[in-house]
Amino acid sequence: MKSRPPVASQSRAAAARQPFIIVTGLSGSGKSQAIRALEDLGHFCVDNLPSALIPTLAQLAVRGAFEKAAIVADVREQQFLKAFPAVFRRLRKMARLNPVLIFLDATNESLVRRFSETRRPHPMGRDKSVLEGILEEREVLAPVRAMADEIVDTSDMTVHELRQFFMGLSRDRVRAPLVVNLVSFGFKHGVPVDADLMFDVRCLPNPHFVPTLRPRTGRDQAVASFILRDPASRAFIDKLEEYVRFTLPYYVSEGKSYLTIAIGCTGGRHRSVMLAERLGRALANVADTRTRVKHRDIRRSTK
Repeated sequence: MKSRPPVASQSRAAAARQPFIIVTGLSGSGKSQAIRALEDLGHFCVDNLPSALIPTLAQLAVRGAFEKAAIVADVREQQFLKAFPAVFRRLRKMARLNPVLIFLDATNESLVRRFSETRRPHPMGRDKSVLEGILEEREVLAPVRAMADEIVDTSDMTVHELRQFFMGLSRDRVRAPLVVNLVSFGFKHGVPVDADLMFDVRCLPNPHFVPTLRPRTGRDQAVASFILRDPASRAFIDKLEEYVRFTLPYYVSEGKSYLTIAIGCTGGRHRSVMLAERLGRALANVADTRTRVKHRDIRRSTK
């Protein structure tokens, strides 16, 4: 990775201006993943914006239409190579705007492999080999590359590492918290399709078979007391809380935005509800996270 100058060490005057990130670079270098990462970080993002419209979007950003904006501009636009250098020089002269040009690069071998994996033609020409297209694009983009504030070699970067780069562009950026969704459910009604982690708590004592507890839910203290009076249940719950608390910082450092933890029992009204409520309280103060609790099947019939 080459930097000219480091974005994080810009002057105080530049830092006070409206940030406006432009991502460009070689086809296959990761621009799509970059714009998704910036969008997740709260930027208003536009992919493949025509060069003629870039100053208009920049003016809207300066006027406060967006807290922060980012675009991808590259050779997919017919006029990009001819128009963009002059457009970017114009942005640098705009008052109250802090334009940052990031050029994503990669080795020829990495780019050839990526095009081979996706089986997509190179945008520089369908009548050429992928390598020929890469070499031509590298040559015509040389003037744009020379203007870049940041040159990022993505050859050996994973999607998560690319995301981390954008997260670290500014030292004063406030990290969006990891949203932890705790969902209780009943296996007999189907498993949640969006679960990242799933725990089966059908091994715990079932209040359904206690007539006085059957109409109640896991939110009731009587149901919780019934489950927790079993030493094995308490040990199970403690281990589950320990595991989740241990793993959350890793999801945060990875840059993940959402984590859905599904907790299932048979009907989704007693054990899973109690566990989700308890886990929600246990995770309430974990750094860089925000916890939500949802009970999908709590209102279903007990029959």
